[in-house]
Amino acid sequence: MIRTIPRLAAAAALAAGLALLAGCERPPVETTQQGFRGTAMQHTVNPRIAAKDAAARPLPPEDAPQASADGPRAGQIYQNVKVLGGLSVAEFSRHMNAITQWVSPEQGCNYCHNGANFADDSKYTKVVARRMIQMTQALNSQWKVHTGATGVTCYTCHRGQPVPANMWFKPMTLARNATGVGMGNDFGQNKANGPGVSSLPYDPYSSYLLGDEQIKVYGKEPLPQGIGNGAPIQQAEKTYALMMHFSKSLGQNCTFCHNSQAFSHWVPKKVTAWHGIRMERDINNTYVVPLTNAFPKDRLGPQGDIGKAYCATCHQGQNKPVGGKEMAKLYEGLLAVAPVATLPPPVAEDKRSVLFFGVGSHELAPDQGKGLETLLTALGGNPKSVVLVSGYHSAAGEKAVNEDLAKKRAMAVRDALLASGVAATRVKLDKPQQTEANVAGEDPAARRVEVKLQ
Repeated sequence: MIRTIPRLAAAAALAAGLALLAGCERPPVETTQQGFRGTAMQHTVNPRIAAKDAAARPLPPEDAPQASADGPRAGQIYQNVKVLGGLSVAEFSRHMNAITQWVSPEQGCNYCHNGANFADDSKYTKVVARRMIQMTQALNSQWKVHTGATGVTCYTCHRGQPVPANMWFKPMTLARNATGVGMGNDFGQNKANGPGVSSLPYDPYSSYLLGDEQIKVYGKEPLPQGIGNGAPIQQAEKTYALMMHFSKSLGQNCTFCHNSQAFSHWVPKKVTAWHGIRMERDINNTYVVPLTNAFPKDRLGPQGDIGKAYCATCHQGQNKPVGGKEMAKLYEGLLAVAPVATLPPPVAEDKRSVLFFGVGSHELAPDQGKGLETLLTALGGNPKSVVLVSGYHSAAGEKAVNEDLAKKRAMAVRDALLASGVAATRVKLDKPQQTEANVAGEDPAARRVEVKLQ
C-alpha cells in the first residue's frame, strides 16, 4: 500500500503533464514548394495565423457598374478638370465617387474639394490628389511589368484612409550616444527599430528607393578586396535590411523571389522585384517628393521630408496587393497613359535661347533644339563670343536630385551646341539655378535651360 501511493502520484503527474503539453502541440502548417526538391526552397504558413491576418484586412468597397461612355466629356462641362476630363460626365462621376470611398469615406468629397466651389485649388489635398491620379495612370500604363493584371487604384495604398498606413520618412541619425561621448555617430544602425526589428541599418530606403545605388553583395572571387570585387560589409548589411523589408511587406521568405542556392541567378520573380525597385524610385522622385512644399509641416517627417512609398505601401503583407483583386481594369480613367504636357515653343533670339524639357526628363526634344539656330548664327558672326548655359529646377522636392536633373539638362544643350560645331572652349556651364516651387510639375519655367551669348 505504501508503494502504491507514489505510483498513483506519478501517474497523475504524468497525466497532468500530458494534458499541459497537449496545449503546446505543433500547429498544423501548410508548406508550398518554391524551388527544386531537396533544396529547402519552400514557404511555410500557419493557416490559423493567415486566416487571422486576412480577417484583419479591410475589404474593398463594392465597385459600381460602369456608366455610359456617351455624352459630353467632363472637361467640357466642369471647370478646372486637369485629369480624367476625357471621361463622360457619368463615368467621371463614378470615378470620383469611387475615389472618395477609397480615400475618404468618412470625410467625403470635401476632404479634397471646396464644397462651395469644386473648381477651387486652394486645398493642398486636391493638388496632391490630382498628381496621385496621374501617378496611378503611369503605374498602370508604364509599369505593367511590375503591376501586371492586378493594377493599381487609390485603394491599393489608402485602404479607406486619407493617409496611407505604410510610408517611410528619413529618420534622425544620432551624432552621439546618450552620454555624448564614446560611440559617436551611429551611421544609421544599431537600433532595434529597423527592418525585422533588428540592429541592421534602419534606413536602407534612401539609397535604393530614392537614390539609384546598386544592390551588390557577392564577390566573384575568394576574399575579395578593393572596389569592384564584391561589396563592403556595410553595403551588405544595408542590402539585407532592404530584403527583410521586402519579405515582411509581401508576407514571403527569400525563396519567393530568389533561388536560395544561387542568389545571383535570375528567376522571373526576381526580375519583377528588380522592376519594382525602379518603379518605386520613379514614384518617389517623379510624383511624391516634388509635392513636399504642398504639404503642411505636421504631415512631414522629422527631417522635413514627405512620406514616401516602399513595398509595404501597396502590398501590406500580401505578395499581390489587395489579394490580387483586379480593381484597376474597371476604371478606364486610371488605365490611360498620363497625357504628355505640350512644351511651349523655344525662345530663339540673337543673344538668348530658352529650351524646355519634359517632367523628370533631360532629353532635348528636336523641336526644342531648333531654338538654338538664331543664337548659333550670331555666335558664328562673333568669333570671340562664348555662351553660358544655365539649367533651372524647381524649389520643390529633393534639392540634390533637382540639381542633378538641371545639370543633365544643361549638358544635353551643351552637347547639342558641340554637335553644331561650336568649340568646347566657347561653351561654359553655369551652376544649377532654382526657380519658384513647381508643385505638380506643370510649370515649364522650372524645366528650362537658358543659353546666353556673352
